[in-house]
Amino acid sequence: MELTTFPFLNQEEISHFYSLFQDLEGCFNGNTNLKKRRREDDEGDNNKKNNQSDKEGTKMSALNDILASLIMFNEEEEIEQNQWVIESQQDKGLFDANSKQKIQVMSDYQSNLQNYHSDLDEMDQLRTKRARSAATVVAAVAVDNAVSENPAQSGGSGSGSSGQHRRLWVKERSKAWWDRCNHTDFPEEEFRRAFRMSKATFDLICEELDSAVIKKNTMLRDAIPVRQRVAVCIWRLATGEPLRLVSRRFGLGISTCHKLVLEVCSAIYSVLMPKFLQWPDENKINTIKEEFKSMSGIANVGGSMYTTHIPIIAPKTRVADYFNKRHTERNQKSSYSMTLQGVVDPKGLFTDVCIGLPGSMPDDQILENSALFQRANRGQLRDVCIVGNSGHPLMDWVLVPYTHQNLTWTQHAFNEKIDDIQKVSKEAFMRLKGRWTCLQKRTEVKLEDLLVHLGACCVLHNICEMRNEEMDPELRFELFDDEMIPENNLRSVPSIQARDHIAHNLLHHGLAGTSFLV
Repeated sequence: MELTTFPFLNQEEISHFYSLFQDLEGCFNGNTNLKKRRREDDEGDNNKKNNQSDKEGTKMSALNDILASLIMFNEEEEIEQNQWVIESQQDKGLFDANSKQKIQVMSDYQSNLQNYHSDLDEMDQLRTKRARSAATVVAAVAVDNAVSENPAQSGGSGSGSSGQHRRLWVKERSKAWWDRCNHTDFPEEEFRRAFRMSKATFDLICEELDSAVIKKNTMLRDAIPVRQRVAVCIWRLATGEPLRLVSRRFGLGISTCHKLVLEVCSAIYSVLMPKFLQWPDENKINTIKEEFKSMSGIANVGGSMYTTHIPIIAPKTRVADYFNKRHTERNQKSSYSMTLQGVVDPKGLFTDVCIGLPGSMPDDQILENSALFQRANRGQLRDVCIVGNSGHPLMDWVLVPYTHQNLTWTQHAFNEKIDDIQKVSKEAFMRLKGRWTCLQKRTEVKLEDLLVHLGACCVLHNICEMRNEEMDPELRFELFDDEMIPENNLRSVPSIQARDHIAHNLLHHGLAGTSFLV
């Protein structure tokens, strides 16, 4: 066997061979890595598929739970609806039973009411028959008495019964209190305290009203005497007590007392007002001017004017017109009133009154709607001025105080004298409301009847003042009437100049007072 030599590689061939070997190794490693990547990707896809399948399984289970819940809720709703239907049927049955019971009760009540009315009709018929029979008996007795008094005319002696027959349904009431007051031995002070006047003044009023309020006796009953009629009215006006107490005092029915008060007040308004409350004539007005001038130093003053409010119950119609906003704000409750404007002379006697305007009207509007304003427009108040307060406007015949701020000494002196004249009317209204208590509080008298009541109170006030009737100090009443300055309180330029001239004369002729300087 022949041995051959192995040729050795040089350095360049070795390096070339080494690089070739590295490339083959890299290829081999690349193939291996690619396989690994593919395997990993396959595993990742499998994992994703598994996760997706898990999520889908979770969603399916959630949907199953929701469907089960909906089915359960539906079943509960059906159960509740069935229960509600059962309860509603039960309630309907109870309502039907109650309605049937109410209908039965109402029908029973109606039948009982009809029976009651039928019984009343029968009683009325029986009462009418008894009245007719009583009238027949009384007539027969009267005929018998006449026959017994004149036996010659009748041809024989008749027999009759003495005594007075009264109707059976007239209730007997005690008249002890009035009989005691009407007795001559009744104390004067107690009579004055009860009727706000003396016995002599009361007798004078009864004499003046005798022909207007007297009634004749009938066959069935005696008429109420004039003194008792007048006493019922005056005691009602003086005390302001309700009719049921008046009924107890005088032993008369409530409706009878109400009728007597209206009749006597109407008689006072129509018979006594022309005698005791009228605008003075020329001679009397001159006397009034002199008295006011000696009091204040202001000439041609023919009266002092004031407006007060009479509380009333809220009327059924025109409620807003009678609503008194100022009294409501002061008393913190709804107040309704009717106004009473009056002009008085230096002695406190009313010479003019305006009654019945709504309480929502201010003083200047009340004056414009009064008969006094119409008398002035007709020229019947020439050389006569009426002193008002700050609520009245300044006019040619109305004199009012200064109302603006920062008054001068002259204007202060003038206001002081105007206030002296105003006190006369305020004192008169205080005595009016103090003597007749019915003017202080609300009464159940209707508005149309209240006008007559107020007029009667003013007339009775003048009668008491003319006769110097003293009033107890405890009856003194404080006035609470607000004065609102009108928007147009200066009506004419001549009246402004005349007021300034009067104020200048008062101060510079020594006629003004000095109390405003204190």
